Amino acid sequence: MTLVAAGVSILPTSAQTIGSSYSSTDPKHCRVTSAGNGVDDSTKRVCPGKAGYVVLISEDDLRETVSVGRNRRGASREPAAQTWFGPFNSTTNTVEWRAVGGKPFAIIQRWHIADNTDQDKDGRPIAKPMLAVTRLSPGPVCHVAYIDAQANPNPNELARKAADELARSFTCGKDEVKVIGETGRAVSTAKRQ
Repeated sequence: MTLVAAGVSILPTSAQTIGSSYSSTDPKHCRVTSAGNGVDDSTKRVCPGKAGYVVLISEDDLRETVSVGRNRRGASREPAAQTWFGPFNSTTNTVEWRAVGGKPFAIIQRWHIADNTDQDKDGRPIAKPMLAVTRLSPGPVCHVAYIDAQANPNPNELARKAADELARSFTCGKDEVKVIGETGRAVSTAKRQ
């Protein structure tokens, strides 16, 4: 039996207490750099994370990648830094860190994925919400699970459960990213074929 209360899971089988803490990737809390050539609007944000980690957000052509490392260079070399979605996308500014004993093992972040098949009255794609679970070191940093935030009534709980149960044993480059819960437009649009 797993008990969950206020973002804390207690797993009796392993006697581990897993908890959540949060950090911000709002540009005002980060070091922001830009290509600055007027043609390429790409930017990179290096934001403070938890336990000595930084969060690297790279944006180019209205698409973002998010990675985590001990510094910008380390984060940029992780598989997560090369994981992008085809449609236009962006992330929100809140990062949830899942940790045991103050040692983070995963992050959860909300993404907005443009759905080109669902457009507003001006012909712009309507963004669909999705949560991505990303495993942290030791070992490579990569996506572990996707949860469609619109198709599931409890996406945050599903994301925490996926982080707690899958992230630490997930093998980047070998294991396939899992879709947790119901598959909605955000996940089906974002998931690479």
